[in-house]
Amino acid sequence: MHNYLDFEKPVADLEGQILELKKIEGEDDAVDVHEEIARLETRSQDALAALYQKLSPWQKTQVARHPDRPHCSDYVKRLITDFVPLAGDRYYAEDYAIIAGFGRFDGEPVAVIGQEKGNDTQTRLKHNFGMARPEGYRKAVRIMEMAERFDIPVLTLVDTAGAYPGIGAEERGQAEAIARSIETCLGLTVPLVSLVIGEGGSGGAIAIATANRVFMLEHAIYSVISPEAGASILWRDATRARDVAQAMKITAQDLKEFGIIDAIVEEPIGGAHRDPETTIDRAAEHIRQGLSELLALDGLGRKRERREKFLAIGRNL
Repeated sequence: MHNYLDFEKPVADLEGQILELKKIEGEDDAVDVHEEIARLETRSQDALAALYQKLSPWQKTQVARHPDRPHCSDYVKRLITDFVPLAGDRYYAEDYAIIAGFGRFDGEPVAVIGQEKGNDTQTRLKHNFGMARPEGYRKAVRIMEMAERFDIPVLTLVDTAGAYPGIGAEERGQAEAIARSIETCLGLTVPLVSLVIGEGGSGGAIAIATANRVFMLEHAIYSVISPEAGASILWRDATRARDVAQAMKITAQDLKEFGIIDAIVEEPIGGAHRDPETTIDRAAEHIRQGLSELLALDGLGRKRERREKFLAIGRNL
């Protein structure tokens, strides 16, 4: 059984009936229900496709946050061979919200930096729900500087509601750490490719997504602030998050139109959580193409292109 979102209730009902019929089918001397199962499966697929063709921004936000959606660690396991994680920022501590290290993509060396939310209570607490502290961003800077030194491309995987807003993080220089990470991204001469796989929240996301190529999954979101926080600021009412999501233009389709991202990675019908392997393989094609285009440029060309890309955002809006 899937974890169904509120708007998926029609599909949940149909798939529940299918499961019940399959139980009956497996019993001895059961009546033949094969045709009825096939009919319900067709109806379920059609209903799912119809729902996902017209998702609202708030519904996309719910899909982007789905607990079964593939996370950074899933992408690393499927795409990166010989991965060696590195820990610590060499200043204060290790931050498990950010996974960083070196491995091989298609047999070639690559540095990987990604935000990991965790997939159960224990791992979510360990990774702080993907919300990094200053030491996480300083670790990211350390990895990017190593990649620059050894001329290794950088791949970043973005999935965070935002940087951690706790008192300790602010005391240790959260804003400065994010700014330094953005500055490091802009200064790289090696290829830098980013993929927004779930939530791209505020400075917590842009800190590792100031890239030559920014790709985004079809039902991911990317915003300056979470819809709930925006509603709290505007109306002191977080329940109006649906209205803010609509107004902020946070979907991949809107951001592609504005030129903020470069391409959209198509998800399977029903979202990435219904077929993680296919989703990750489709993302790999975009990453592969992006790296190929960037490797054809020289280092100064990549750095210049990246800076011009971000300076141009908003000029034609």
